[in-house]
Amino acid sequence: MKITIASGKGGTGKTTISTNLASYIADMGSNVVLTDLDVEEPNSALFLKTELVHTQISNKMVPTWESEACTLCGECAKNCNFNAIVAMPSEILVFAELCHSCYACSELCPTDSLPMIPTRIGEIKEFKTKTFPFIEGRLDLGQEMAVPLITQTIKYTCDKYKKHIKIFDAPPGTSCPVIEASKNSDFVILITEATPFGLNDLILAVETMKVLKKKFGVIINRYGIGDNSVEEYCKKENIPIITKVKNDKEVAKLYSKGELIYKKIEHFKDSLDDIVTFIGELNA
Repeated sequence: MKITIASGKGGTGKTTISTNLASYIADMGSNVVLTDLDVEEPNSALFLKTELVHTQISNKMVPTWESEACTLCGECAKNCNFNAIVAMPSEILVFAELCHSCYACSELCPTDSLPMIPTRIGEIKEFKTKTFPFIEGRLDLGQEMAVPLITQTIKYTCDKYKKHIKIFDAPPGTSCPVIEASKNSDFVILITEATPFGLNDLILAVETMKVLKKKFGVIINRYGIGDNSVEEYCKKENIPIITKVKNDKEVAKLYSKGELIYKKIEHFKDSLDDIVTFIGELNA
């Protein structure tokens, strides 16, 4: 299975659930791989004892202007939907940061003056822990687009670990990176908290998953704060609540030390049991 763990906002506990769930499943004897897709700020490794085993450069294809044959007809700029190309009277300007690697300018250029070349955007790194492999994508500073690296990181994971349970720690929010991290998954777990902000952003995340036609369920983290509006919303929308993770200062203390929580707090382990049981029933 491919399982994406997402949320409508940052700080709800995606990485906490992702790292602990992967480790717990591995402890149970199942093959699992954890992949951090929050490529602009990957932090899952902070909670894992890892050893680097592989690094590869990630590129995206960007056009480069070759002036010799160019007639300055302007077709490239007309066909670029992302304003990454500007046709000047005496030259063609390419803005690599805006390029979506769609190849339209290159393929439709009548003089083949815009060949596509690889341009570095980041790295994909694979680590090993004591019980499971861990992969992260890391976008280079100054790069504008996370989606190409997310796509490549997912492909690396799926190609190498075909028979493993795949847990993807998604970026926060509901924009393009989250959609890319979720669109090909078998199930999406949405993490929220029982507060007005949590409900507002959960609604946005739910609407996104409905557009993608994804199966999804909700985990209420820090349960015990706020009100019951999230539960009422899930009941009204017929959304399964997978588990409720109790609000506990000891959990926060362990998190702040970069430690896995389920090994020391029983009720957190019970919540992981709920998740594993739910996933098992989906896959039955």
